[in-house]
Amino acid sequence: MAGVLPEYKITVDYEKCKHCKRCMINCTFDAMTYTDRPKPIDENCVACQRCAIMCPQQAITIEKHPGTLPYHYVYNDDTKRAIWMQANTGSALIAGVGTPLPYPRLFDRLVIDACQVTNPSIDPLREPIEIKTFLGKKPEKLEFNDINNNVELKTSVSPQLELETPIMISHMSYGALSFNAFKALAMAAKEVGTIFGSGEGGLPVELYEYGDYIDVEVASGRFGVHADYLDVAASMTIKIGQGAKPGIGGHLPGEKVSQAISQTRMIPKGSDALSPAPHHDIYSIEDLSQLIYALKEATRYKKPVFVKIAAVHNSAAISSGILRAGADGILLDGLTGGTGAAPTAIRDHLGIPIEAAIASVDQRLRDEGIRHWGSIIAMGSIRSAAEVAKAIALGADAIQIGTPVLIAMGCRVCQQCYRGICPWGIATTRPDLTRRLKVQEAAQRVANLIRAWNDELKEILGALGLNSIESLRSNRDRLRAIELTQPTLDVLGVKPAGA
Repeated sequence: MAGVLPEYKITVDYEKCKHCKRCMINCTFDAMTYTDRPKPIDENCVACQRCAIMCPQQAITIEKHPGTLPYHYVYNDDTKRAIWMQANTGSALIAGVGTPLPYPRLFDRLVIDACQVTNPSIDPLREPIEIKTFLGKKPEKLEFNDINNNVELKTSVSPQLELETPIMISHMSYGALSFNAFKALAMAAKEVGTIFGSGEGGLPVELYEYGDYIDVEVASGRFGVHADYLDVAASMTIKIGQGAKPGIGGHLPGEKVSQAISQTRMIPKGSDALSPAPHHDIYSIEDLSQLIYALKEATRYKKPVFVKIAAVHNSAAISSGILRAGADGILLDGLTGGTGAAPTAIRDHLGIPIEAAIASVDQRLRDEGIRHWGSIIAMGSIRSAAEVAKAIALGADAIQIGTPVLIAMGCRVCQQCYRGICPWGIATTRPDLTRRLKVQEAAQRVANLIRAWNDELKEILGALGLNSIESLRSNRDRLRAIELTQPTLDVLGVKPAGA
């Protein structure tokens, strides 16, 4: 590309190289070719590291390209490279995963309180700590009947999702992910007793056996939405927006729509799967309410219905309307949330941090006396068990993770998901690439990650002297802030460190 220096430089140690061509075979970005020896093409490299890791001689290294551009604080290398690319193509820039911009992460400025002398901690290795989580509308109070010394629940309770952990797997669609990746996530969800979100691409019939661990999505394109899809699932989510691209729809390129994806999404093979920005039957809370109750009626009122929105400045008011419309909970997706593909102008600059959204929504619902009407499920680059604890203390009932489980399966975060040539077999529909991902191994790695976070979460609860996750929820007094402004403290409802 004229005027653009490569981002990365590939170096081959030809003394080690045995000319096996494995680097060329494994690179899906055409960054390696072969004449009389392997020849790097630096401008095509995305630093996925596949060639380096698969080289049996460890003869390949990849590093940032040492070429130097004139220094400018405002027009830095990334900015100049973006302008050059658009000058060459005349197109909007597209990328995957969450924004790489260095926004201040509020989680990094929050610390968690701990017990000392007068409020002893709990040893999670020797004492039970409950992290089981129930999602859905809760009654204001419970009433019981005592009949001949047999106590029975009198109060009618809305359908609940019963999870062994407050950590769920985010919505990622079939087509954006390979079948092997999709199946691995469903298997991992079953193994650890949580829920995996289907995304907007429907659900392959081969995975119906995992339906009790899947939350199916109803998005604006209605891809793959039919009676069996709703019946087999544990719950349903109406997707209004997501954190990586608030206010816009989705796009799965036609080259990724194979015969299998065509059948699942109910669209012609090879056609682009375009989701409109709005649902064209939802232009008010009343319209949303109609769809919520249509889904409930279609599933005989046996399953909870959630609504997913991007975190924006008025998320609190929107969330109040969503619960009043009959939803059983809200999925909040914040700035820095991941995606398979989004215009970088949208991904990098629209939305608000998930920390602020959680706290403001939780407080608004409490102020209105309707917090028990539904659950808050938060997501948007939650990267560790400590951040799970902080999100729950701010007011979330549960959290969802997407990019971390992809990394657990082998993703190198090269941000090229939308191209459909993922060399690790994750974000692709090409059969030759899909089979690179071993389903059992990927599922086990994801399950291991969630189990490890569960153990760390119990350690944190024990250090707080709490024996259940319920005791941490909305308990913002157990958080303290470092170097945050007073307006931010007011939004979060958190005191500064030392107070």
